Amino acid sequence: MSVATEKRLIAKIERLKRERQAIIIAHNYQIGEIQDVADFIGDSLELSQKAAQTNAEVIVFCGVHFMAETAAVLCPNQTVLLPDLDAGCGMSEMITAAEVRALKAQHPGAVVVCYVNSSAEVKAESDICCTSSNAAKVVQSIPADREVIFIPDQFLGAHVERQTGRKLILYNGYCPTHFRIMTSELAEAKAEHPGALVLAHPECTPQVSAAADQVLSTSGICTEARKTDHSEVIVATEIGILHRLQKENPDKEFIPACKWCDCAHMKVNTLEKLLWSLEEMQFPIAVPPSVAVRAKTAIDRMLEISKAK
Repeated sequence: MSVATEKRLIAKIERLKRERQAIIIAHNYQIGEIQDVADFIGDSLELSQKAAQTNAEVIVFCGVHFMAETAAVLCPNQTVLLPDLDAGCGMSEMITAAEVRALKAQHPGAVVVCYVNSSAEVKAESDICCTSSNAAKVVQSIPADREVIFIPDQFLGAHVERQTGRKLILYNGYCPTHFRIMTSELAEAKAEHPGALVLAHPECTPQVSAAADQVLSTSGICTEARKTDHSEVIVATEIGILHRLQKENPDKEFIPACKWCDCAHMKVNTLEKLLWSLEEMQFPIAVPPSVAVRAKTAIDRMLEISKAK
């Protein structure tokens, strides 16, 4: 795309955003062009909080389907748009509401902690949601004598076990993108940059997490990247975050632990699709009220814990 074409697209997007009284929010894994036009960029928790707080009439969610669903649950009186319905999530598709009900039947009395990377129907069957940045805090809020079912990400769940010392009932889901990050590739990056700080996302395998200096959510990675004195940082997560990291920290070098570990679903949103979404009000995301009410309860419990000191 030429610079002139990109400028025309951005100008049209900005005009329509004003006309629609819209806000554009984008996940850290979106392509750079989308991040650059977004009003707010963040991780799942930050985007959930932003959706809950905004007064905008239209929320254009540049992320994946479960994120837009979460915004729709939190903002029932606003229009939530997803520019491309193919923006799914491999992890969220690994578990269904029926499978959650089966787990609860096997472990009566257990508390179901649901990672937000899941459908609204799965959230509705859960007791409380969590994100990668607050999962340990959520689990620690549950009485020690209660069993905890953690769905759907087994690797985030294993990380929480290490953080809290608490045994969880883990589901066998995972993020296909983070699963592709190999310890061998991380070792190569460390050999080429021996003084680099290594930051990994908790959706990585335990082996990759163990080889990192710190295991953090995407927002945590962004914060640490600003704070660190290291001039080189190896990042073990989806490579879309490198755009934000480099933009915010031009004096540092960010090296992907896996150069080809990008999420195809996250990358389907483009400036053209974003413009079309605002022009035609496509694609509205709605959650049935019977599901939304129960899902909101689980999300609200998470948000309350996140606010607590």
